[in-house]
Amino acid sequence: MTRRHKLTLARILAALALLVAAELAPLEGIWKLLLFLVPYFLVGGDVLWRSVINICHGQVFDENFLMSVATVGAMATGEYAEGVAVMLFYQVGELFQSVAVGKSRRSIAALMDIRPEYANVLRDGETLEVAPEDVLVGETIVLKPGERVPLDCVVTSGAGSIDTAAITGESAPRDVAVGDELVSGSINLSAVLEARVKSVYAESAVARILELVENSSERKAKTENFITKFARWYTPAVVFAALALALIPPLALGEPWMKWVHRALVFLVVSCPCALVISVPLSFFGGIGGASRRGILVKGSNYLEALSKVRAVVFDKTGTLTQGSFKVRALREAGGFRSEELLSLAAGAEAWSTHPIARAIVAAAGPAAQAREDAAPAQVEELAGLGVRAQVDGRTVLAGNARLMASEGIEVPETEEGGAVVHVACDGVYAGAILIADEPKPDAKDAVARLRAQGKRTVMLTGDRKASARAVAEELGVDDFMSDLMPQDKVAALEKLMDETPGGVAFVGDGINDAPVLTRADVGLAMGALGSDAAIEAADLVLMDDKPSRVPEAVAIARRTMTIVRENIVFALAVKLAILILGALGYANMWLAVFADVGVAVLAILNALRAMNTKKVAG
Repeated sequence: MTRRHKLTLARILAALALLVAAELAPLEGIWKLLLFLVPYFLVGGDVLWRSVINICHGQVFDENFLMSVATVGAMATGEYAEGVAVMLFYQVGELFQSVAVGKSRRSIAALMDIRPEYANVLRDGETLEVAPEDVLVGETIVLKPGERVPLDCVVTSGAGSIDTAAITGESAPRDVAVGDELVSGSINLSAVLEARVKSVYAESAVARILELVENSSERKAKTENFITKFARWYTPAVVFAALALALIPPLALGEPWMKWVHRALVFLVVSCPCALVISVPLSFFGGIGGASRRGILVKGSNYLEALSKVRAVVFDKTGTLTQGSFKVRALREAGGFRSEELLSLAAGAEAWSTHPIARAIVAAAGPAAQAREDAAPAQVEELAGLGVRAQVDGRTVLAGNARLMASEGIEVPETEEGGAVVHVACDGVYAGAILIADEPKPDAKDAVARLRAQGKRTVMLTGDRKASARAVAEELGVDDFMSDLMPQDKVAALEKLMDETPGGVAFVGDGINDAPVLTRADVGLAMGALGSDAAIEAADLVLMDDKPSRVPEAVAIARRTMTIVRENIVFALAVKLAILILGALGYANMWLAVFADVGVAVLAILNALRAMNTKKVAG
C-alpha cells in the first residue's frame, strides 16, 4: 500500500470514529448537524471539490456529482448519519479500487523491469559504463553475472547460462556459447561474457516489447468502448430519472415531498456506474498483464476480445509447427546395398553442397562423412533441378530426384511417403532412397490437441508438396491442410477460410515471411518473433518464443478474460437494476444503496483481479 493509500485509510478511520461519536453525542438541531459535518467534510471534501471543478469544466454527470448530490441531499433532509456513511463507504470503495489498479499496474511494471539501465562497453582497452542508447552496432559489451543484457548481441567470448523468463516466459535457463545470440532484457546468470552488438537500443527486442506494452491500452475492445459510451449516457439519464422521481409523485399525486426526495437520493446512490467503469477495463488490463508474463504480448484489449471469438486457427508449417531444419527420417535400401553403405555414398556425393537437404544427409552419415568436407573435393557435377553426380571412392554416384534417375535410365519405385526423397544410384545400379523431412516441434502435437479441445478447427498452410504436408498433418492431428501454396496463395487460402468460418480466423506464422497473412487474418499471432520487425509490425499478438503451445495458452487467457468481463457486466447491472426498482418503490434504504454501489464495485474489482492470474489457465 502506497503512502497516499495509507493517508486515505487513516482519513477513513478517523471519519468513522467521528461518525460514531456524533451518533452517540446527546445533541440536537444545528449542533448535531455541525458535529456530523466534521466527518462528512473530512472523508468527502475531496469528492465535493472534484465535483465543483468538473462542473466548471463542463463535466457535470460523473460519479463525484452523483455522490455529492446524494449525500448533500441526505444531510439537507436530516439523514445526517446516512449522508456521512454513504460518503464514507464510497471512499472505501475508491480506496479498494485504487489499490487494485495499483496492483495491476505493478504487474505490468514488473515487465518494465526488463529495461536495461547501462551497458559495459569495451573502448580503447577500457570497460566503460554507458547508457544503452549510446552503444553502437559492432561494439563489444561485457556481461557480468547477474546483469541484464542491454542490447541484442552475439557472444564472442565465454560460455554460460541466460535467464530469458522476462522475455519469453520460459522458466528454464538457456545455455549459450560463442556464436549464440542474446536477446536484450534477458539476464546473465553464471559467467562473464563478451558479445558483439547487433542493433542499436531503439531497434532492440526490449525496446519494441516495452513500446508494445505501453501502447496496449490505446486499442480498446468493443466491450470496453461500449461501457465508456454507456456510462456517458447512463449517468445523466439516472440523474434526470431521480429528479423525476423526486418531483412527479408530490406534484401529480400530492405525495409527501420528503418521502420521494429520499427515494430519489437512494436511486442516485445505487445508480453510480463505477463498478462497470472500473472493473471492465481492469479485467482487460489484468488479462494483458498476465499474458505478458507468459511471453505473450497483446497489442490491445480489442485483439484479446477478437481472439476469444475465433473458431479456427490456421498455422504456417515450416518454422511454426516444424523445426525448419531437415533430418533423415528413413532409408529404403535396394540393389543389395546396405543402409550404411547407401547413406555413406549419398553423403560422399553431397559432402561439398550447402543445400539444407545435403547438410542433413552429411549430418546423418556421421563424422566420417563430415570429414570429407575438409578433404579435396572429388569430381562433382551439380545438375540444376535434378541433383548431383560425383566420384566417391572411385565409383560414380548419383544423388537426386526421380527425374535424375530417369535421365540415366534407372528405374525407381513409387513412394507416397511424406518429406523429400533423395534417390541414390552407384555405377548405374539403383541403391535406394533416403527420406528427409522437417521435424515437428516437440510441443506442436499437444498444441493442436489443446486447440481442438477448445473447440477450434485447426488448419495448416504450406508450400510443400501434398505428400509431405499430409505426413505432417497426420502426425500432428490437424483437421485440414493446404499444400503447394505460393506466398500469395496463402492469403487467398486464408480469405477462403474466413468466408467459411463465422466468428473469425486466427493465423499463426513465424513472422518473417508471413506478414501479409498475419495482417489479413482476423487475429494474427507472430510466433518466435524475437528480433523480427516484420512480425511485431504485422501481428496483433506477439509470442516471444517459438513454442506452438503458446497459442492455446493465448486463447485460454483471452476466453477467461472475456468470461470475467461478462460476469462483471451481468452482475453489476442485475444488482443495480434490482435495487433501483426497490428504491423507487420504497423498499430499499440508503444502506442497501451503499451496498449496491460500493459492495458491487468491490466484488467486481475482486473478480477482475482474477484475470491477472494466468498460471492455472496456461498450465
